[in-house]
Formats: sequence, structure tokens, C-alpha cells
Amino acid sequence: MKYGKIALIEPKAPGYHVYSRIILPRLGLPLLGSILKQQGREVVVYNQGLSGFNMDEVKETDIVGISTTTSTAPEAYRIADRISSTGIPVILGGSHVSFMADEALQHGDYCVRGEGEETIVELLDALESGSEPEGIRGLSYKRGDEIIHNPDRGLICDLDSLPFPDLNLIRGVEKMSITPVATSRGCPYGCNFCSVIRMFGREYRFRSVENVIEELRCLNAQKVFFYDDNFAANRNHTKELLERMLSTGLTPKWTAQVRADVSKDKELLKLMKRSNCYYVYVGFESVNPDTLREFNKRQQLEEITESIRLFHENGIMIHGMFVLGADSDKAQTFRETVDFALRHKIDTVQLMALTPLPGTPVFTNMEQDERLITRDWSLYDGHHVVYQPKGMTPYEMQKALILATKRFYSLFQCGKMLINAEFLEFIANLLIGRWHKATSHARMKMHRWFYRACGHILINRFESANKDFADKIRSIKDGARDITHPRFPTTEGLD
Repeated sequence: MKYGKIALIEPKAPGYHVYSRIILPRLGLPLLGSILKQQGREVVVYNQGLSGFNMDEVKETDIVGISTTTSTAPEAYRIADRISSTGIPVILGGSHVSFMADEALQHGDYCVRGEGEETIVELLDALESGSEPEGIRGLSYKRGDEIIHNPDRGLICDLDSLPFPDLNLIRGVEKMSITPVATSRGCPYGCNFCSVIRMFGREYRFRSVENVIEELRCLNAQKVFFYDDNFAANRNHTKELLERMLSTGLTPKWTAQVRADVSKDKELLKLMKRSNCYYVYVGFESVNPDTLREFNKRQQLEEITESIRLFHENGIMIHGMFVLGADSDKAQTFRETVDFALRHKIDTVQLMALTPLPGTPVFTNMEQDERLITRDWSLYDGHHVVYQPKGMTPYEMQKALILATKRFYSLFQCGKMLINAEFLEFIANLLIGRWHKATSHARMKMHRWFYRACGHILINRFESANKDFADKIRSIKDGARDITHPRFPTTEGLD
């Protein structure tokens, strides 16, 4: 059989979350789509959050691939079950099923573990030739009632050998307000709550500057998000890329994820600003020194404070990302985090509950210690407390998380942003005729205010939509070990 028509699906994230306002497809499926197109196959990519997907169209395809994260796994399984019932083979891949292959194969025919670009090509070739895929590395599959796990596949060393992700394969691509680009894979650091190392390795692999520049030239985007887990893990490479962007005139407004220590390199900071960086997503993680050590973050609070000053000094806004609920955290830590963010004028924050994702040391340890209080993966989104904290009850932590977020994004803080010393400086610039400086200042101010206002709306919607969850975990007491699935929403039968 020829597998000429292929549908690739990215399920939507459950409920309201920190990125609900901006839907940004991950690049795995558009990249696979490019590879399969080069083989002469017809491919369509559906991002469920962007434009849903047409089941009638999907039924006309020969095989379906579904990508997962942990929080989207239940939706992925629902979609897989529905498609499997029509007799169409289903391949599951992505970060969650890479570590939960047995679970995935309850819903699909094949599970691609880890980087899947080579695995999926070999799988389709095997299926078309009628041979069993027993020699395909990185693949798990069913042989009757038996589950077969082939050996792991090595990582792709030459990222330049891969084609550019074809974003035009995504239905609804015209709705995207920002264009994603990935320049690297892997992370040289070892935060114990992060699955990146298990998924993409600790060795930092990056595309050549020429390769990235050519993609930027093809995209001709107005606004770019560099999807790298750490865009400046190799600072010399990042500098070379930014310098080439400047020399070629390819300077869209851009944003990226970086560590606080990038600010130590003053030359890099200036290059970031000159090349049109307007926002950075910084993994600060905690203001509690004990928690930073517990997370193996390898960064000090003084570094965080100095990085904020330097980013702002260079006119770059900051989205501070914090993970709360470590064993060394107390309810007081949540308040102290917001105090810190407001005192240092971080533009926006992401206050996330520590989430034990499969594939991480945190998950392994909490599972062994029987601290997980639910395996409803849709709750593993960083907004719900899904384990027994040591310094408080799950309900106390959930309440502290919501109150901290509501405080940062309160209407009072939104108003305070507009009317302060910076506002008076803006008026002064207008009065003395510094129009360009006043306009630039006003634009940044309105960006900050808009993001804060959106945060206010989202956290209130989240609180309202999750009252049942809060009621369920209210009964869980410190040290409880008998909390089982029936106390929580199951993934079965949900629309």
C-alpha cells in the first residue's frame, strides 16, 4: 500500500493557560511535513488550537501522525481513538509519549520516541514494502498483543541536513501573528524539572548561520520567535547570527528564550537590541536560593537582579518565568516572588506550579515517593498542583499560586504601570519636542500594559473555570498517599 496522503495533528492545550492569547504551533510537524513532501507525499498539518481539524478530510488520508506534550496527551489520545476506529493507522510522537510509549500504544499503532525525522521515513518505507519495522530505531509498536520497543535512535548531528519547516502546510497559518524559527536543539544545563535533556540531549547542536539566514530570507517575517530552549547557549554563535542579520538587513522584531546569564555579555546585549530584539523570556525559576540549588539551576539571585537591570537598560522587555512549589518553598515564597517581580519592574511574569513531567528526575522521584495525586495528564500544564508539596497542602499551594498571579496582574498594577515616573518622563519628552523618544516610549508602555491586561483577564478566567478542581484538592491533607484517579476528572468521555 502507498501512504501518499498524510495528516499531521497537533492537539490543542486544555483550558486557559499563559499562552492562550497567542497560538504558536510547534515546529516538529511542519518539519516532518517538509521531509514527507520531499518524498512526493501529500501532507496537511492541523493545529487544533489554530483552526481545528476536519474529520472528513482526515478520513481521506492513508495514515495520521499526532504530536503530544504531557498536557495535550489526553486530547491526542481521544483523537487517536476516533481515527483508529475508522481503520486508519495512527502514529503518536512527541515529548510525552517518548517516555510513555506503552500508554501511547493503547491508543495508536506506532509510537515514535525522541527525534522522529528519520524514524517516520523508515517506518513509512517499511509499511509500504510490507516488512515489519523491527529494525527501526526509536520506534515502539504492537505485534498482536505484544509491545515491541526497538532500541533508541541517536540524535541528529547535522541540523543543516534537515529542510526548513513548511509553515504553509498548517491550516490557518494566516492567523499566526508571529513566526517560529528554531536555530538549535539540546541544552547544556540540567534543570531537574525539564525534559529537554532526555528528549534532545545535553549536547548543544546548532544550525549554521548561513542556514538560519536563508530560512529568515525565505520567511520574510515581520515578527519572529526563536523557539530554542536557550537561544544564547553558545554566545559566539548567537553573536555571529545577529551580526549577519544586521549586515543582510534581515532584522524582524524578534523574541527568544534565554538564561539570565546572557546579560553578562554586554556586547551580546547591544547586538540583541540593534537586531530588533524587543522581548526575552527568561527562566529565572525562583527567588529562593535553596530552590535554585534544588532545581540545579546553577544561577544566583544576584545574577537574576542584575540581568533585569541590564535588559531594561538596553530597552528589552522581560517575561520572567518562575517555577513554584519546590520542596524548599513555602506559601511565603509565592508572595516574595511577586514582591521581587514588582520591585524590579519585570514586565510580565509566568508563575507556574512545579510539574513532574514524565522523563524528568522530578517525575521519577515523586512517583517513587508516591507523591503524585493524579495522572490526568491534562492537568500537567503548570497551572494545576498535581503532587503533594512538602511545605504546604496541594490546596494551599494552588490558592497561593492563583493569588500571586492575580496580585501581579491586578487592575491596580495595570493602572500603576500607566501613571508613574516613566509616564511623567513621557509627557516631558512630548513638551520639549523629543517626538521619536516619546513615541518609542509610549509604544513600549502600551505593550507592557496590554500584556498585563491580558494576564488579568486570563487568570480570572482560569480561576472561574477551575473551581471544581480547587474543591477536589481541598480535601487532600499533608502526607496523604491514597489520592487516586476517581477524585479527579478522568480523560474518558470529555469533549
